[in-house]
Amino acid sequence: MMKRRILITTDFSINAQNAIDYAIDLYKQNVCDFYILNTYNVEAFTMELTAINSLEKSKQKSIGGLTNILDRLSVINNSPNHQFHMISEFGSLIEIMKKIIAKRDIDIVIMGTKGNTDSRTLIYGSQTVFAMEKIRNCPVLAIPAKATFKKIKEIVFPTGYRTHYKSSEFQYLVDIAKNTGAAIRILHVLNKHKQLNENQLNKQRLLKDYFEELEYSFHISHDTDVQSALNSFIESRNSDMVVFINKKHSFFSWILSKPMVKNLMYHSTIPILALHDLRN
Repeated sequence: MMKRRILITTDFSINAQNAIDYAIDLYKQNVCDFYILNTYNVEAFTMELTAINSLEKSKQKSIGGLTNILDRLSVINNSPNHQFHMISEFGSLIEIMKKIIAKRDIDIVIMGTKGNTDSRTLIYGSQTVFAMEKIRNCPVLAIPAKATFKKIKEIVFPTGYRTHYKSSEFQYLVDIAKNTGAAIRILHVLNKHKQLNENQLNKQRLLKDYFEELEYSFHISHDTDVQSALNSFIESRNSDMVVFINKKHSFFSWILSKPMVKNLMYHSTIPILALHDLRN
């Protein structure tokens, strides 16, 4: 059985704890090494002596917090398949994540999001958004604050059939779908009077090849607005996860543009998996 290596970040918040619990449930049946990472920093403007004390305090707080997580997991998770490794490091979260992904050959990163209901632009913690944007060689699964693990029955993949995809870019999506028995629902938003052109039909045929071992289906929405089409689709079907391929310069300008964030109905309850365009 293939061992999975999963990196989970924590700032010791309830949201981060929720992401850890979700990850454990998602990979309940699998042999896994979970690397749980907390990074700490010291404000640049503190005076030298204060900085040393502050650094020591931050380090102790980080190690103490990770010890508490390990203690909790040893009580609630008795799976012989799971091993936990706590990592406390000083420095920038994204840079340290990149280092660990390379060093430990990490398969997937799982992060909680800051579920701030008062400000919709803060739905995704800036660090989670930043990680989804900057980490190019590993998928990132964002777990919203209100998401609780339930059996994943279907994963929605919205596409315009404009980009050339490679099968390797879907390997993690296929892995999650096989692992959970989920069906993939491929959603395309089409203007009322338009039809798919030959180029788009070719892209659709490629997806059939990539997903041939899975249950999948193609869907068309004639909504004029991509965001509301996606919302309606997810809501009407009670879907369990959304997956995007993060094309450089397009994914985040689209999904996190203010109107998109304002219109996202599913943001606070279902996870988003960001895969990467490996040519970037």
